[in-house]
This record gives sequence, C-alpha cells and structure tokens, in this order.
Amino acid sequence: MLTLKQINEFLNQRKYAIVGVSANKNKFGNTLYKEAIAKNMDIIPIHPHLDSIEGKKCYSKLSDLEGIEAIIISVSPKNTVSIVNQAIDYGIKHIWLQQGAETKEAIDLCEKNNINVIYQRCLLMFINGDTMPHKIHRFFSKLFGKYPK
Repeated sequence: MLTLKQINEFLNQRKYAIVGVSANKNKFGNTLYKEAIAKNMDIIPIHPHLDSIEGKKCYSKLSDLEGIEAIIISVSPKNTVSIVNQAIDYGIKHIWLQQGAETKEAIDLCEKNNINVIYQRCLLMFINGDTMPHKIHRFFSKLFGKYPK
C-alpha cells in the first residue's frame, strides 16, 4: 500500500524530469509541468520531438540529462514500460506514474528494481493541494480513507 512517506521521499528529491509534455497545452503533462514550475521544482521536460516547451529547452530522452533524481511519467500506458526501463538504466530510484500512465507491468518492474513508485495518485494533489479542485480532492480522499498514511 502506498504511504505518505513514499510520496514525501519522491517530493524531497532535488531534480526531476517529466516525460509527457506536449505541444498541445491542453494535455495533462503540460499542466503537471507548469504546476511543478510554479511550485519551484527543478524540472526538465522530455519529449522526443519538441525542441522547447514553455520557453525551456526540451530534451528527447532521459539519457540526454544529468543529475535527475526522480521522474514523472504522464504518457500513454503503451509507452510507460519503455520509459521505466530507461529510468532503470539511468539509475532513477523515484518514479511517479501519473494516473492514466500506469500499467501493472510498469509497477512490477519498478518494485522489482527497488524503485519508489507512486501510482493511482495525482501529483497535483500533493504539490498544489491548497487550491481548488485539489483541496476538495484531498478532502474526499481523506474522508473515504483513500489518502495515504
């Protein structure tokens, strides 16, 4: 069962990458990226076909970067395992599988490799929990016993 300690360990990393930003500003990966920047997270965007996003250089793959300690994955589930494998090769020990990106195979792969994997949770509830609708989401999550302890 996912614990608040695991989430806090993820959030206490210094440098992040996000896989799943898009030129389409309506995609959820873009929302995650913008909110992470607003919360002063040191976060690097990764997309195989974009040169920049929101005015910041976008990298094509994780191996192009240095010093990344954690990654956020917000892609189609069919691409998740490949990204998890890249993260394992890179030595990442903290992965957040944003809702909609997770697969059992990816979760199992993370656990097998002793990776702190967060899934079935929205990152925004934990980095932006003081705003609506995240405040309401957190309230109901706690009310119905689904908030990590």
